[in-house]
Parts: sequence; structure tokens; C-alpha cells
Amino acid sequence: MPMRIGTEMPSFDGATEWMNATGAHAAHESEGHPTLVHFWSVSCGVCKENLPRVAEWRDRLGARGLRVVAVHMPRHEADTDTEAVRDAVTEYDITEPCAVDNEHKLRDAFQNEQGYVPAYYLFDAEGKLRSFAAGERGFALVAAAMERLLPQAGEQPAS
Repeated sequence: MPMRIGTEMPSFDGATEWMNATGAHAAHESEGHPTLVHFWSVSCGVCKENLPRVAEWRDRLGARGLRVVAVHMPRHEADTDTEAVRDAVTEYDITEPCAVDNEHKLRDAFQNEQGYVPAYYLFDAEGKLRSFAAGERGFALVAAAMERLLPQAGEQPAS
């Protein structure tokens, strides 16, 4: 069963590795801030198309309070190659904390039982889930939810 709206943000414990920060840093940074947690995979074409748009949100809305945490979730055995993930993190300008979830512990914690990528979880400043969207249309759905969550920012996420 997918995570329900209003559910508390799960812990980032269980990542097999972190890039750009530690799990403790990611958790600390998201406290008291709206946070977008996005699951992606090196073998996902839709993810690669959307990663620059997520980076644009991170860069434009970060000063307004938005925090972003990436979670690389392998879909296939080849996706567990940490060097390939590291290369993709550089290529796609993933500067936010990025968890590597090779054991699917974060997938389980976020109740992403189907292993959807891309998958977007938007939490409010109190750490409660406000929106979940996945797949090809997930980006547009989470953009609409972000517009509702961040109206005080005076900025609208690009969709």
C-alpha cells in the first residue's frame, strides 16, 4: 500500500551509500522545510529527462525553503554499480544529498512497493506527506502540489 497523505517522512536510515552529504545531514537539512524526495535510477529514461527540472526546482526554490533529497533506487542488477551512479550524479548535476538504495531499504521505508521511478514525495515543513506522484506524469502532478505548498514563496515551479 502506498504511503498515505499526512504520513510522517521516514528516516533515511538504510542507504548503502550517500553522495554529496550524509544521511544525517539530509535529515537535518529537511527539518522544518518543505522537502522533495525523488527516487530515480540510472536505467530510467524518464528520470534522466526530469533530473534537470528537479535541479531547477532545487536551485530556484531552495532560497525559499525547499529542500531536495535524491534516492537512487536500482531497478536491475546493473543499476547497483556505484560508479555508474556517481557518474550520473555528476552528469545530471545532482548536488543535493543522494542516497544509494541498493538494498531497497529506503524504497520499503517510503512504501514504494512497486519500485516506481521516477517517484516524487513532497513533504511539508512539518515533515508530513502532502503529495506523491510517480511515473511519466508524476513530475507535472508534483509541480501542481508544490504550487499549493509554496505559494508564499511568490514563485511557481516550472512544469
